[in-house]
Amino acid sequence: MGVAKGAKSVVPAPGAEAVDEAFGGKLAAVLETLGATGAEGEVTKLPAAGDLKAPVVVAVGLGTAPAKGDAYDNETLRRAAGSAARALAGTKKAAFALPLEDAEAAAAVAEGALLGAYAFTAYRSNGAQGTKKGAKSAKGGDSASAPLAEITLTGGKPRDKEFKAAAERAQALAAEINRARDLINMPPNDLNPKSFAAEAQAAAKEFGLKVEVLDEKALKKGGYGGLLGVGQGADAPPRLVRLAYTHPKAAKTLALVGKGITYDSGGISLKPAGHNETMKCDMSGAAAVFATVTAAARLGLEVNVTGWLALAENMPSGNAVRPGDVLTMYSGKTVEVLNTDAEGRLVLADALTRASEESPDAIVDVATLTGAMVLALGNRTFGIMANDEAFRTTLHEIAEEVGEQSWPMPMPAELRKGMDSPVADIANMGERMGGGLVAGLFLKEFVGEGISWAHLDIAGPAFHEGAPFGYTHKGGTGSSVRTLVRLAERTASGDLG
Repeated sequence: MGVAKGAKSVVPAPGAEAVDEAFGGKLAAVLETLGATGAEGEVTKLPAAGDLKAPVVVAVGLGTAPAKGDAYDNETLRRAAGSAARALAGTKKAAFALPLEDAEAAAAVAEGALLGAYAFTAYRSNGAQGTKKGAKSAKGGDSASAPLAEITLTGGKPRDKEFKAAAERAQALAAEINRARDLINMPPNDLNPKSFAAEAQAAAKEFGLKVEVLDEKALKKGGYGGLLGVGQGADAPPRLVRLAYTHPKAAKTLALVGKGITYDSGGISLKPAGHNETMKCDMSGAAAVFATVTAAARLGLEVNVTGWLALAENMPSGNAVRPGDVLTMYSGKTVEVLNTDAEGRLVLADALTRASEESPDAIVDVATLTGAMVLALGNRTFGIMANDEAFRTTLHEIAEEVGEQSWPMPMPAELRKGMDSPVADIANMGERMGGGLVAGLFLKEFVGEGISWAHLDIAGPAFHEGAPFGYTHKGGTGSSVRTLVRLAERTASGDLG
């Protein structure tokens, strides 16, 4: 149940009427006695009273109560449900009595609860669920306790088609976000380009998708110099995976390109101590793209969605690409490598060119691309760049709609000159200041003429290293999946603003 900050005291939120009645109308007083303030995400547990069937009541804070006639923000509900679900790890089932003004609110509560009931336990040796070769489903809570297994939303309209559709969509979406989280959390000794590609092949079989995997021989034959250059220092060779969902009634095609560096040491331009420990997450963009394509299939969207997973491992060795080397990309352009730790843009460049050859209506690439974006926007917000201002605005609005923090970023033309190379068509580095914008300008060079394109730099929110909050756990987050799925839905409906 929800509790909010009222004018003078905490107040039970809509949906909690039956609980308040069981406490003789004194629920707010009991909560205040226990120290509850109604602050967002605050969780207070208390023994049930009256004729409530549940043994325990969990009150979760919603923040300041909205003005009369206004509804709670959907992201507030999503985070509250996530906090409650995390607090209920080890519980078999729970009823969520949060405010459900409409089907969208019900979807938000369902998403938050399902995302909150997650933990990556595949590698625990204490009997937790999962298998070491990749958990196929998200199980577990914040600890080794089993997750909340069954969720019921009270106050909704179970026979209402909109509420039913919202619940079904939430289940499909959460399952795919948790798929992305599982992949991001897998250690790099098990998840490399080959095994990642195998995960895509398995999903293709399960959901009836088309899949094509280019191995190192096919990449060499095709001239994919960016992927081959980045991956040449690793024992595990690179892969380019094309994963496609098609619908017979689709009128539009959306291409998604994901950076899939399964481990990023920085290569010869080795990362400093303290910056390597979480670099298994450098494939978060590819995980998000993978999850979005499978979500589109689960939801049966009337749009074609093609995912390109640019997979490589960036390692230093005697065979690794060196600062000063020149790579010939799939597009035919040559790139002088000035920093081997600016590798993501190299694998994305090849994939963007290949995706452009199919002339999709729009391309969106997703990547944990630059530390500069984290410095600019922090750990919870991703940046959006585009060659089409209207498309950039639409993506920003979509992200806000689904509860993901984003911010539109510019692409200053004057920064392009910094990537001029005396020996190649372009260098993979430019001015240090505005490094995230420079990376976007580099990628723009490899997008086909006349195609609307956007770049999401998710370096900040892709991997959470702090304490859990809301529905966000420590580790992989599945950042941008909600935005991409809503983009696919809007593309299917023809409603892109």
